[in-house]
Amino acid sequence: MPIKAIIFDLGGVLLRTTDFAQREHLAARLGMSRSELEELIFWGESGSKAQRGEISIKQHLEYVRSVLNLSPEKFNEAIDIFFAEDALDNDLVDYIRDLHRGFKTALLSNAANDLRKQIVKTWHIEDAFDTMVISGEGGMGKPDAQIYQLVLDRLGVKASEAVFVDDAQTNIDAAIQVGLCGIRFRDARQVQQDLATLLVES
Repeated sequence: MPIKAIIFDLGGVLLRTTDFAQREHLAARLGMSRSELEELIFWGESGSKAQRGEISIKQHLEYVRSVLNLSPEKFNEAIDIFFAEDALDNDLVDYIRDLHRGFKTALLSNAANDLRKQIVKTWHIEDAFDTMVISGEGGMGKPDAQIYQLVLDRLGVKASEAVFVDDAQTNIDAAIQVGLCGIRFRDARQVQQDLATLLVES
């Protein structure tokens, strides 16, 4: 069946950490590994609740601050350092804008409910997508089957008519179980090549 829609993850795909040195150094200063610090900030019980919209991003960050035992000022500095090397891939966003001329496009992200504001007010990339599904707004997230069905419903396409691009194999596997095609993101060139091949074959 011809592909009609292409769905993209945000973190690790459109938004990537270009250098982990500062994050590594920060973690060492805080007496933990980088993976432990990332787990605390992104996941854990509190992070997962924020990604499902059960608590606000402000509540989650206050929890992280309390665990790290930092003053508000020191914590703000630490968060700035943690995210300092994260960069939006504007070339990849422009590629999606080009795709958008011939296909439906969507963003599907596990993130707190402040993400849409950042997309619209800071990055100005909402025009690249027909719809944006953010886990923190709907109480569900990847790899739950429901969130894939939600984005398909909003796009008005069948699972077999859609491709999902994500950097996490778990999320790709879940999308395939629902019936979507899946492409694992490794780098921007690889994704564009894989998509080009898939779209020609469909």
